[in-house]
Amino acid sequence: MIYSIDVRIEAPVEPTEVTDRVADAVGQVFPNAEFTHEPGLLVAETHTLDPFSDVLHEQEILDTARREFLKHADEEGFSFALKKQAAFEGVVNFAVGNPDELGDIDVDVRVREPDVESIVDAIAPPTEDGTPVDPGSD
Repeated sequence: MIYSIDVRIEAPVEPTEVTDRVADAVGQVFPNAEFTHEPGLLVAETHTLDPFSDVLHEQEILDTARREFLKHADEEGFSFALKKQAAFEGVVNFAVGNPDELGDIDVDVRVREPDVESIVDAIAPPTEDGTPVDPGSD
């Protein structure tokens, strides 16, 4: 199946932070991202979430990821936020509630093909007893 997505990643760069360090944090979780800088903001774009999916599998947080994706989904895509400090360590930690003092990493995924549910299933498949299952194997 062909997947086509546009992912925009935004991370605030506070005056006390070094832009390259923030870029390193984003790059730990989204290694394929291409960066641009705006005043006080690091913006990155990518067209794949495969490496991000690999981290979700390694950390065994697929159910948590699915919940976060679907909680903020519509027919065009989904969004989520990550803790910046955890990303420095290459760890995915979803941000819920108030943003951290240095801000969170905001991720917006726009789906062109095939559809949002299929993309979510590809990135964070449903699990049974903690093991990923093929959503089409009902």
